Amino acid sequence: MHIVIVNRWPRFHDGCRWDNELTRYEEFFNHQQHRISYVVDRLGAEGVLVDPQQIAHLVQIDDVNQYPQLLGAVQEIIEQVGPVDQLIALSEFTLEIAAQVREALNIAGDGPQQVAVYRDKARMKEILKAQGLCVPAFARCESVVQVLSFARTIGYPVIVKPVDGAASIGVEKALDEHALHNLLQHIDLARYEIEAFIEGQTYHIDGLVEVDGSVPFQVVSRYINSCLDFAQAQPLGSVIIQESPLRSQIEAFSKQVVSALQLRCTAFHLEIFVQPDGSLVFLEIGARVGGSEVPHLINKVFGINLYEHWLRRLAGDQLQLPIIDQDPSGGWLIIPKPVQLPCRVVQAHSLRDSVPMLWRELLPEPGQILDAGGGYDALHSGRFIFIGGSEATIEEAIQYTTQTYQFQAEPL
Repeated sequence: MHIVIVNRWPRFHDGCRWDNELTRYEEFFNHQQHRISYVVDRLGAEGVLVDPQQIAHLVQIDDVNQYPQLLGAVQEIIEQVGPVDQLIALSEFTLEIAAQVREALNIAGDGPQQVAVYRDKARMKEILKAQGLCVPAFARCESVVQVLSFARTIGYPVIVKPVDGAASIGVEKALDEHALHNLLQHIDLARYEIEAFIEGQTYHIDGLVEVDGSVPFQVVSRYINSCLDFAQAQPLGSVIIQESPLRSQIEAFSKQVVSALQLRCTAFHLEIFVQPDGSLVFLEIGARVGGSEVPHLINKVFGINLYEHWLRRLAGDQLQLPIIDQDPSGGWLIIPKPVQLPCRVVQAHSLRDSVPMLWRELLPEPGQILDAGGGYDALHSGRFIFIGGSEATIEEAIQYTTQTYQFQAEPL
């Protein structure tokens, strides 16, 4: 099999950063049994730690998220190595570009129509609504008049967001018609949708889908704050929930969503609302491993590397899932960068001595400069992972960390 991997993630060797440590291509693929080629950008080149002599072909380009560049790179690989059986892209932002390349070069796998099911936030809701699953009232943005009319119909507040976004980038909440009208003047309507604001607690479900569409493994977690809060410089956390009727209800709903969207042979990250009356409402789904500390926590708590299981399955292998005979919990917390950037870090005090359940802690050093940009796995004001307690005690540790962590920076 000839497999091409598109990688834009670096691996760190400073003993502090754990980002991307789970994408160990050198371990997941037998580079003698298969021909493995890579397309990388500058940072992505730092994430491919395979012996160069074992790589079929590697092409470095400026930006793997630019279609002409990725297309040209894969064409070069085909010329040098031969036809491609699998074109694998793990990043949320590369999925659509990779699908276009598959279609253009006749490579097996999800094309643009299939990828739209888990990338286009309006398309996924259209499918689920047709299948009778609960989704927010929504509409694609077509014109200012149409959007304002729809908002009057469903009532304020409303959410406006890119149909192809991630990490709450570009998501806005409009409290009234004046705010919505103002917002619509500054966005490309063709890329956006409007939906009803849902009152309720947000949960995320992370797991694996088999070739036959079954879900052999999934973990339900409850957000502390929301991704939208994080985009507005508020802390974001999550705690794995333990056995309960609600968890069983969420797990069943998750399987319904996966089945309705016909996801196959992939990891997934699903987000839903639980309303005050206990009803579940779909938010969005990605056919990828969840971001932030999600995969690291799951790997530590359950012994399951979602990347490894997903990638090995794509290569035709299958790992046995470990038997989980307990009901563990765990959690994570990210305290975002200050609002005013760039800034210089003055102090960031460790909590290792005061929070027994703290497994990992990533703090910026005094004197370091924090710049704008980056996702959940960037260097923020503080990142923390907690293990070894019940759902309740993990949440207490997260709340304690939020309230007591001492961080100070000065604007530049």
